[in-house]
Amino acid sequence: MLLDKELKIKNVTLQNRIVMPPMATEKSDQGIVTQDQIDYYVKRAQNTGLVIVEHAYISPEGKCSKNQLSICDDNCIGGLKKLSDAIHATGSVCLTQLAHAGARAKHTGLAAISPSGIKLDEENPVEMTSGDIERIRESFLKAAIRSKEAGFDGVEVHSAHIYLLNQFYSPITNKRTDKYTGATIEGRTKLQCEIIRAIRQEIGEEFIIAIRLGAYDYEEEGSQIEDIPLACQKFVEAGADIIDISGGLHMYNSPESDEPGYFKKLSIAAKSGVNVPVILTGGIKTSSEAEKLLEENAADLIGVGRAMIKNPDWSTEAIQ
Repeated sequence: MLLDKELKIKNVTLQNRIVMPPMATEKSDQGIVTQDQIDYYVKRAQNTGLVIVEHAYISPEGKCSKNQLSICDDNCIGGLKKLSDAIHATGSVCLTQLAHAGARAKHTGLAAISPSGIKLDEENPVEMTSGDIERIRESFLKAAIRSKEAGFDGVEVHSAHIYLLNQFYSPITNKRTDKYTGATIEGRTKLQCEIIRAIRQEIGEEFIIAIRLGAYDYEEEGSQIEDIPLACQKFVEAGADIIDISGGLHMYNSPESDEPGYFKKLSIAAKSGVNVPVILTGGIKTSSEAEKLLEENAADLIGVGRAMIKNPDWSTEAIQ
């Protein structure tokens, strides 16, 4: 059985290949971790190799939902430390997911920003200046430092689900003509790579850095499958240790497939370009489905989302 096989990443060892992917709970109190949130994660962390805690906003204007978790200032560290300690006590490795909603930001009272000022929801975002980009890069770095101080094993940089960094990656939402241009892979991945390099340089080699990539827009003028190996290579060259594959510019599923692991084509493309672990999530409900995807070498780690929300004991039952 591959699902219960250990995997060493940096100086930590995942007890198996099961990942709890980042899924919003809306259980925080003004961005601060609550006991209800800790209890929720501890139940699902039992016998789960890697827990990626839900998206936390790195700066006030990047908030997406009312009760979203925050990592935008030092007041958040205490609650996050309680959460990481509780997850580690189960034997699981844990990361925080660092996010900025960009044009999807809501509930902030501040102007929304995005690469090119393209409207996505009800907000009218402002096109980012070079100063904005520098500030956001620094905010990601500071959030990663807080994650380290809170005891997490690493971070996941959120560049999926049409959040800010995905807005840079997609040619549909990135019409820039500067060095972050939407016309080239180099431009579309530049900010993500700068963030990864900054985190690696500041925090060191043993800190895990993952990136969740909205790898394929499923739209004619958007990102394409052929882009995936090239983009992933750039992320790994910058210092990424894990590639976490998702897709769909406006949705979190594939219009091409509803089978378990419906982003399989995308994760296989990612694996063709890099030699670091690749996570595949999407519609996986049973341990046999997860095992089959590992046997097919579609991924190295399997994310189980909705099934784990529904059944907190999913991991324990899967490896029995």
